[in-house]
Amino acid sequence: MTELNEVKAHIDALKLQLEEHNYQYYVMDAPSIPDAEYDRLMRMLIALEKQHPSLISADSPSQKVGGTP
Repeated sequence: MTELNEVKAHIDALKLQLEEHNYQYYVMDAPSIPDAEYDRLMRMLIALEKQHPSLISADSPSQKVGGTP
Protein backbone atom coordinates (compact mmCIF):
# COMPACT_ATOMS: atom_id res chain seq x y z
CA MET A 1 0.00 0.00 0.00
CA THR A 2 1.42 3.38 -0.96
CA GLU A 3 1.71 6.25 1.50
CA LEU A 4 -1.10 8.14 -0.23
CA ASN A 5 -3.36 5.08 -0.01
CA GLU A 6 -2.57 4.77 3.71
CA VAL A 7 -3.40 8.44 4.25
CA LYS A 8 -6.65 8.04 2.31
CA ALA A 9 -7.58 5.01 4.42
CA HIS A 10 -6.85 6.98 7.61
CA ILE A 11 -8.92 9.93 6.36
CA ASP A 12 -11.79 7.60 5.43
CA ALA A 13 -11.69 5.99 8.89
CA LEU A 14 -11.71 9.40 10.60
CA LYS A 15 -14.63 10.53 8.44
CA LEU A 16 -16.64 7.44 9.41
CA GLN A 17 -15.87 7.94 13.11
CA LEU A 18 -16.79 11.61 13.02
CA GLU A 19 -20.02 10.97 11.11
CA GLU A 20 -21.05 8.36 13.68
CA HIS A 21 -20.30 10.77 16.53
CA ASN A 22 -22.23 13.52 14.71
CA TYR A 23 -25.22 11.19 14.40
CA GLN A 24 -25.08 10.29 18.09
CA TYR A 25 -24.78 13.94 19.09
CA TYR A 26 -27.22 15.65 16.71
CA VAL A 27 -29.83 12.98 15.96
CA MET A 28 -29.81 10.76 19.04
CA ASP A 29 -28.99 13.59 21.49
CA ALA A 30 -26.60 11.15 23.15
CA PRO A 31 -22.95 12.15 22.67
CA SER A 32 -20.77 9.06 22.48
CA ILE A 33 -17.42 10.75 23.24
CA PRO A 34 -16.30 13.87 25.10
CA ASP A 35 -16.05 17.10 23.11
CA ALA A 36 -12.27 17.15 23.56
CA GLU A 37 -11.94 13.73 21.89
CA TYR A 38 -14.21 14.79 19.02
CA ASP A 39 -12.10 17.94 18.57
CA ARG A 40 -8.91 15.84 18.55
CA LEU A 41 -10.30 13.59 15.79
CA MET A 42 -11.44 16.61 13.77
CA ARG A 43 -8.01 18.28 14.11
CA MET A 44 -6.37 15.06 12.88
CA LEU A 45 -8.69 14.98 9.86
CA ILE A 46 -8.10 18.64 9.03
CA ALA A 47 -4.32 18.25 9.35
CA LEU A 48 -4.29 15.25 6.99
CA GLU A 49 -6.51 17.07 4.49
CA LYS A 50 -4.23 20.12 4.59
CA GLN A 51 -1.23 17.90 3.89
CA HIS A 52 -3.10 16.14 1.06
CA PRO A 53 -5.62 18.60 -0.46
CA SER A 54 -6.45 16.19 -3.27
CA LEU A 55 -8.12 13.94 -0.67
CA ILE A 56 -10.58 16.59 0.56
CA SER A 57 -14.14 15.73 -0.41
CA ALA A 58 -17.37 17.70 -0.14
CA ASP A 59 -18.81 15.06 2.21
CA SER A 60 -15.98 15.40 4.71
CA PRO A 61 -17.04 16.43 8.22
CA SER A 62 -14.36 19.14 7.97
CA GLN A 63 -16.38 20.73 5.16
CA LYS A 64 -19.71 20.78 7.03
CA VAL A 65 -21.06 22.94 9.81
CA GLY A 66 -23.14 21.28 12.53
CA GLY A 67 -25.46 18.42 11.79
CA THR A 68 -29.09 17.49 11.30
CA PRO A 69 -31.05 18.04 14.52
